[in-house]
Amino acid sequence: MLGIVLGLAVAFAKLGRNSWLAAAATVYTTLLRGVPPLLVIFLLFFGTNGALMWIARGFGYAGYIEVDAFTVGVLAVAFVSAAYSSEVFRGAHAAIPKGQFEAFAALGLPPVVGLWTVIMPQMLRLALPGLGNVWILAMKETTLLSVISLAELMRVVGLAGRTTGQPFVFYGAAAIIYLVLIAMSSRAFKAVEARMRWA
Repeated sequence: MLGIVLGLAVAFAKLGRNSWLAAAATVYTTLLRGVPPLLVIFLLFFGTNGALMWIARGFGYAGYIEVDAFTVGVLAVAFVSAAYSSEVFRGAHAAIPKGQFEAFAALGLPPVVGLWTVIMPQMLRLALPGLGNVWILAMKETTLLSVISLAELMRVVGLAGRTTGQPFVFYGAAAIIYLVLIAMSSRAFKAVEARMRWA
């Protein structure tokens, strides 16, 4: 969800009139979509630790600082999904007929009000299928967080499989859990799509 909200902000930065913001947003999406998610996780985990320790040394603290793995995991998945979500929103914005923009301008609505009441509902309806794919992708990317010792599903079943000597049972259970979660998410997105189609 954080990635979707951040992706919307990045999309509007790319669509806005400020060339500096648009360029920064373009660089962000290009980098995050071009770099493997595992590398993003490592860079955030070790880079954040290094940055905090460097700042702490400036204040005279020489100890070791470790960032919470859960926080790094959430940020890593959010940043990657935001890059993909921004492109989904940008595509949805481009699919809206120009007449819709002219219509709210002709009604005398301020740009912010017109964007919120006329354009945004149409953008969300058009973006939903793509956002559903990003959601599922983000869900599967969480499996990579085991590399920073975060106790997510794959790490837990891996430990359980090694401890009991029955890896197939636990990995099979994990596969079923992921399939159920993804099936439920797909149904939820389809239900929202159908509701927005008739709204």
